[in-house]
Amino acid sequence: MARSGGRAGPQLTAQQPARPVMELLLVAAAGGLQTIAFVHTQAWWLQLACCGFLAWRVARQASAGRAALLGAAYGAAWMWAGVWWLHVSMHRYGGMPAWLSALSVVAFGAFLSLFLALALVLFARCRSGEPLRDALRFGAFWLLAELGRGVALTGFPWLASGYAHVDSPLASLAPWVGVYGVGAVGATLAAWSVFAIMQCRSRWRGVAAGALVLGVLALLGPMRFTEPTGTLSVTLLQGNVDQSDKFSAKKQGGALAWHMHALTTARTDVVIAPETAIPFLPKEMPADFWPVIDQRFATGTTHAVFGLPLGNEGTGYSNSAIALAPGRPHYRYDKHHLVPLGEFTPIGMRWFKRLLDLPLGELNAGPARSPAFVVHGERLAMSICYEQLFGEELALRFANAADEPTMLVNLGNIAWFGDTEAMQQDLQIARMRSLEFERPMLRAANTGATVVIDHRGKVAYALPAHVQGQLEAKVQGRTGMTPYAWWASAFALWPLFALALLPVLALVPSLRPARAAVSGR
Repeated sequence: MARSGGRAGPQLTAQQPARPVMELLLVAAAGGLQTIAFVHTQAWWLQLACCGFLAWRVARQASAGRAALLGAAYGAAWMWAGVWWLHVSMHRYGGMPAWLSALSVVAFGAFLSLFLALALVLFARCRSGEPLRDALRFGAFWLLAELGRGVALTGFPWLASGYAHVDSPLASLAPWVGVYGVGAVGATLAAWSVFAIMQCRSRWRGVAAGALVLGVLALLGPMRFTEPTGTLSVTLLQGNVDQSDKFSAKKQGGALAWHMHALTTARTDVVIAPETAIPFLPKEMPADFWPVIDQRFATGTTHAVFGLPLGNEGTGYSNSAIALAPGRPHYRYDKHHLVPLGEFTPIGMRWFKRLLDLPLGELNAGPARSPAFVVHGERLAMSICYEQLFGEELALRFANAADEPTMLVNLGNIAWFGDTEAMQQDLQIARMRSLEFERPMLRAANTGATVVIDHRGKVAYALPAHVQGQLEAKVQGRTGMTPYAWWASAFALWPLFALALLPVLALVPSLRPARAAVSGR
């Protein structure tokens, strides 16, 4: 029997065909397992370990196609295990049949996995065999995959790998490079450790270097770029209204009464109620609401912020927040980054939207740059729920140093996803925003997490989830600009895209010999 040149491969056995399948299952298991770190953030090391396992399996494959399959398996399981709770919103609250809702989550996760699959194809094409160089390329392509998922089709950066590191040594990099940069550095260190072990001549060099980097970051801690400003007393409201009751004519009255009482009896500098805390359309609003609210906040020192839908059938509706200050006109904030299908219908998806029973339908988007709401000299930058996912958009508020926010405010409603880990994942996202900008975050969420996060990303005050209550706290603002706030406000994510695309240049020389051979035939 003729033998092909090169190193002999393993002997074929009856079990050989099953090994690729088993490998895919193991890689998928790693992708799902890492999602624990997005809820239990002290397990940040688990995300690095799972990422390193993926890098190891990809590095053993010469085929770009095999690398794509591994990336797809890891990425799909990552999304399936991490955002399965989308099924709750579509089935329980959106009225979609269970089988179709589950199938939709499967298809969504499979689609998002394509970004990682493509990134690993590129990595497989430009591997050099040198551990550090390959680790840098792996980290760059990992970054490219996460950026693609975060911006394509309005973006879905939920569970970006950096969110697993709000309590890890890598968190000190957040004010410099943001969540995507933190994830890329983590992927690079994980890959370097694995590639060094695979390379006999430098077996422990990468592991030691990676551990040294993490150790130095942990010892030094984050560099501070901001200074304290004034202090506000705040009251954050948590109405704990089940999503099925929120727009129910029978239940709205009770929820409105509780929020009105809490708003009008607060005696702190500012009282903040969640997204759509007032769930009535303007034409349905009880006649006494605005007179009572306006009279309460026309005088005194207390300010108020609360979420409600605004607009009309002619001009359309918006997911908004109104803020009231003594002696000043109403401040209005309209949500800018809308949720696909939940708040607007992407092109070609109208058939799918008709399968969902959603209360507000198509909404208008507000401006990308909205002024801050000023409370006793402190500038509060507003965002509503899903918007806090997009740090690069919040960075636009820092474009003018004279108007930069001193505090961040987010009005949320995670009740759409029931009692699931979505709430804890959402909390880590809010903590990352505080780390990136070194600003305290005030979060008033319908069912939780209602928290005050300090400028170091630590939860300073919190209400228990799924209870009705009020959280009172003292919060100190911050002034100054982190490097991330500076470059993201000026250039958005383009600097990171440029870094991620640099290794693609390595593919150009590798293609030339093949072209030359073809032309010489």
